[in-house]
Amino acid sequence: MKKIYCIIAQLILLLWFFLAMTGLCFGNKCLVSRSYKDDAIFFLIYLIVVILFIVKEQIGKWFVIVWLTMWFAIQFICHEWYTIFNKGFMGTLERKIEYFSGTIQWLQIEGKYIPDVYHAILHILILCTLISTIVYSIKSQKKK
Repeated sequence: MKKIYCIIAQLILLLWFFLAMTGLCFGNKCLVSRSYKDDAIFFLIYLIVVILFIVKEQIGKWFVIVWLTMWFAIQFICHEWYTIFNKGFMGTLERKIEYFSGTIQWLQIEGKYIPDVYHAILHILILCTLISTIVYSIKSQKKK
């Protein structure tokens, strides 16, 4: 795997995450609401980590792997945990369902929280970027 593939995956994830900084709505439904007040620090950290990977690959790839692993774990606890266990650590299930009721959904089931389109794609992009960076790191170590 080439470094450029990791960079492309990281930039796609960065652009997708940037949507949360600006918000994107279509009529009365939002793909994602503007959340820069809550997520700006996460965005800036990821931006710095991506830049570090581009300019200082040897150390940057480890920062990317660690950051994406932590970010995915946080996302899992904040979203999929509620779907699987019908409860969570970040408030009640009912509040979670209400909070995301104005977003574009794949599927709605009464009394069940299912991550919206934006978060489902975000989680897939985080995993794909994490996997591509791990594979690249392993393959680049074997070349040495």
